This record gives sequence, structure tokens and C-alpha cells, in this order.
Amino acid sequence: MKEKTVQPNSLRAWMLASRPKTLTGAAVPVMIGLSLAYVDVEAGLFKLVPAVLCVLFAFIMQIDANFINDYFDFVRGNDDETRLGPRRACAQGWISEGAMKKAIIATTLLACVVGLPVVLYGGFEMILVGLLCVLFCFLYTTTLSYLGMGDLLVIVFFGIVPVCATYYIQTYTVSFEAFMASLACGFVIDTLLLVNNYRDIDNDRRAGKITLVVRMGADNARIAYLVSGLIAVLLGVVFLFFGHRAAFCLPVLYLAFHFLTYRKMVHINKGKALNLVLGDTARNMFIYGLLVSIGILLDW
Repeated sequence: MKEKTVQPNSLRAWMLASRPKTLTGAAVPVMIGLSLAYVDVEAGLFKLVPAVLCVLFAFIMQIDANFINDYFDFVRGNDDETRLGPRRACAQGWISEGAMKKAIIATTLLACVVGLPVVLYGGFEMILVGLLCVLFCFLYTTTLSYLGMGDLLVIVFFGIVPVCATYYIQTYTVSFEAFMASLACGFVIDTLLLVNNYRDIDNDRRAGKITLVVRMGADNARIAYLVSGLIAVLLGVVFLFFGHRAAFCLPVLYLAFHFLTYRKMVHINKGKALNLVLGDTARNMFIYGLLVSIGILLDW
């Protein structure tokens, strides 16, 4: 799809702004949480409606986060001609500032509307969870990502919170297995942020955005990328103690993809070509989530 064919505020423009490839990061934790819940609840008590609501809420919040990131990075001047990553909607003129602000309000409200009925299944504590998701969705782009806290937030809000909340809504508890699975999920998804910040290390340094990658340097960032995937699989050893042997063994296959992507990252080293590594990493994340979920269900 050529950027020059994109008409301002068109459907194609909004599709590009929503960054559908990033929905992998929203799908994986919910998929793992639902798989664990499905095998742990009593037969016939798995609730389909809150499961669907969890998926929708995760997807809408991801799109909301993408809009927020697109808008605020543009107004702060971070998305200039030196940007190496995929083009952004506001910076390219595909979406006007005014339209993007309205879209942010709309997606934030829609996420709240979709998430509110979950209270009927998980209790009023789900309101707090939802509000924290919305709050940190804004704080990440506007403040916390500039302070090197992005990786921690990914582990919390793309790992611990969605996996455990999804599991809790179905079971009314959070097992040790679910918590460890959520931690592993967070490390897998953080590989996407690591390679993204690795690609942008020079631009972020100039912009005063002190990410973890900027702090540790490029060489250590590559090692962190590799180790994050390894940690995720090693944390999966907890599955063995709960009789989910396949949930531990199958994700070992993920490591083959992860290592090959790491080698590509080392070979490319820097520049726009690292967007290929970004795409491979998103694919790897989905493979990991699929393998864990299948493994859990196979041992049911």
C-alpha cells in the first residue's frame, strides 16, 4: 500500500492509524488467560459473554493507545523526517489533529462502555482495573515512556493485568499458575517494545526520551531482547507443576523463531530495515500465545 494513495481522514487512513498488526499484543494475554480459565472452571461454567467482552476491550484499548501515541508524539515533534519506524497518521497528514483528538475520545469511551458490563461478572473491582488501564494508556505516551518505564508497564499491562483479570472474571480467583503465565506473557510482549526502542535509540536519545534501551545501550539491548524470550519460556516451567506439560514443551518451539529473529536483528543492526524484525517479533508473540494456549487445552 503506497502512502501517497492515502486520502486524508479516509477509511484507509484510519486503518493505518489503528495499526492492526499491533493487535497481536492485545490478543495474546487474553487468549492465555481464557485458556487457563477454561480448564480450571467447573464443567459448563465457563462464561462466553465476559470472554468476548475481554477480547473486545483489549482490542479497543490497543487501538486507543495507538491513537494516543500517534497524536502526542506528533504534537511533541517526535514524528519528524528522521523517524525510522512505520509512518504515523498525523505526521503524514492522513488524519488531522482535530479528527485524531475526537477518535481518542471516542475509543476511550467505547472501551469504557464495552468494559463496564464485565462488572456483572468480576465485581466492582473491575472498574478500578479498567480505569487504571485507561489512565496508564495516557501516562505511557505522555510521560512514563520518556522515563524508561515502558518495559515495566508492558509487563504489567500486557502481561499481569490482562491475563489475571481475564482469568479472575471466570474463576473469581487468581492462581499462582495464572500469575506466572501472566509474567511470562509480559516478557514475550516486551520483546516488541525492546526492538522498537532499539531501532529508535538515536532518535529517542536526541528527543530526550530515556528508554531502557537508551539507558543500557544498543549491545545490551540486543542481549535483553534475546533473554526476554528465554525468560518467558523458562517461567513456563510452572505449568509442569499443574499438569500442563504441553504448555511448557510447545513454547520451546517459539524459541527457534525468537532466536532466528534475534540473529536478523544482529545482522541488520540499525536503520529502517529493523521494521522487518518488528514484524517478525509480532508474529513470534502470536506463535508463543498460540502454543501456550494449545498446550494448556491439550492437557485438560
